[in-house]
Amino acid sequence: MSAFPSGVGVVTALDENAVPRGMTCSSLASVALDPAVLVVCLRAGGPTSDAVLGSGRFTLNLLHEDARDVSDLFASQRPDRFERVVWRLPLGASGPHLTEAALATADCTVVRAVPFGDHTAVFGHVTRVAHTDTAAPLLYGRRRYARWSAAAAAPEPRRTEGEPRVRP
Repeated sequence: MSAFPSGVGVVTALDENAVPRGMTCSSLASVALDPAVLVVCLRAGGPTSDAVLGSGRFTLNLLHEDARDVSDLFASQRPDRFERVVWRLPLGASGPHLTEAALATADCTVVRAVPFGDHTAVFGHVTRVAHTDTAAPLLYGRRRYARWSAAAAAPEPRRTEGEPRVRP
């Protein structure tokens, strides 16, 4: 699946002692629009996964294309991650919002968790969304990052005359 590009998010939650926890996640998807549900796949047994499952809540921070350093930070084992980023916990939030790194945040309530192998698929009912239209998403695939603005600016492939236009 490393060949399939995805957006990059940081899943955040508060543990039982109200300590912020977070991890980078590129295994994420929208599941349904009505009700709004998304899925994130978290490494089982890690502090973020434990905080999400223990609290029954999480926030998905979708990173903008200039936030690669934040993705790398939350993919690391650094214990001081939240001391190195700007974040806040708005009233009613499900987890910390990474205010300078996220182009969108989705506060979620866990509706189902399915353990499988070394990960757990966590389905979250989206209770609140905040986003900006001024930033583009960070992409990850083939074990490297890409900027949405660069990918979206690429010219369309040439077609030969009479060749039908194929759309996904």
